[in-house]
Amino acid sequence: MDTNAELPQPVEEREQAVPTAYVVIGVLVLAIVAVGTMVLILFLASNYAPELEAIRDVFIIALAFESCIFGIVLVLMLIMLIRLVNTVEFEIKPILEQTNETVNTVRGTSTFVSRNVVRPVVKTTSFIVGFRRGVAALFGNPRKNLPD
Repeated sequence: MDTNAELPQPVEEREQAVPTAYVVIGVLVLAIVAVGTMVLILFLASNYAPELEAIRDVFIIALAFESCIFGIVLVLMLIMLIRLVNTVEFEIKPILEQTNETVNTVRGTSTFVSRNVVRPVVKTTSFIVGFRRGVAALFGNPRKNLPD
């Protein structure tokens, strides 16, 4: 397996993505097509002017119709955006505020339970365990001293 093939090549050693000859050929073909189109339009304008005007008028009408459709779509999108803003402001924002209040209540409750329930229980349990260990250290383990 060749490890050099997997590593990225330095910029100097990389081949160009598109050779310059292809770019030049593409530009020349595009220029020829553009010139041919202009010659065709001039030829049609001089020999078939009424038909060309009719085609132009159809395209103008189609563009006007398309502009009307885009206007309607933009108005609908504006309405949808207004509804989204109202939803965020009047429905989601109160839910987030209630959630924040609930989290604060839970935080307060857990702090209260920690101070008033857990700490005394831990202190009492540690005192009892310490007392048992102390008694076991002084007098030995009473369970081990029982006869079998």
